[in-house]
Amino acid sequence: MIAIIKYNAGNVKSVYNAVTRLGYEAVITDDFETLQNADKVIFPGVGEASSAMTYLKEKGLDEVIKNLKQPTLGICLGQQLMCAFSEEGNTDCLGIFPIQVKLFPSTEIVPHMGWNTIYDLKTSLYSEIEENSDIYYVHSFYCELSEYTIAKTNYILEYSASLNKDNFYATQFHPEKSAGIGEQILKNFLAL
Repeated sequence: MIAIIKYNAGNVKSVYNAVTRLGYEAVITDDFETLQNADKVIFPGVGEASSAMTYLKEKGLDEVIKNLKQPTLGICLGQQLMCAFSEEGNTDCLGIFPIQVKLFPSTEIVPHMGWNTIYDLKTSLYSEIEENSDIYYVHSFYCELSEYTIAKTNYILEYSASLNKDNFYATQFHPEKSAGIGEQILKNFLAL
């Protein structure tokens, strides 16, 4: 059973639809026991970091997420909230990845929206994915490069398209909106 974290953020239903299309049973929930007992957990989101973190703390979900032991995938805002700090609202986040989330310099159009390539792919999350595959983005903030980076993208500067530490995986892009490539990445995660 796949648990998708229900919290104060958008895009949760499209992730649910993508997972169920792949033939998996999924539930959208904020129930602690359901999250802790799920086979896999997905932490998606579109929204603003400080209000999302406030909601997670009020509900006690911040501690639940940090202590998950099963494979857990953060998507977009989910990836950013897994980091230590976000410049969006000067927000202390979950700290799973000890890195900063920063606002893109305004030398180009921000937000970064649309298709871009991923490269330097690492871990089984990217099995059967070719270097420089196109995936879909919508974001104004980016995660710094670090030892946890398992895929990169370049828009204005090079940044972490994807992260991994222990059982925690994350993507800045939206696999559920990235056609066949995104579907394969979700399949790879669900097969972990």
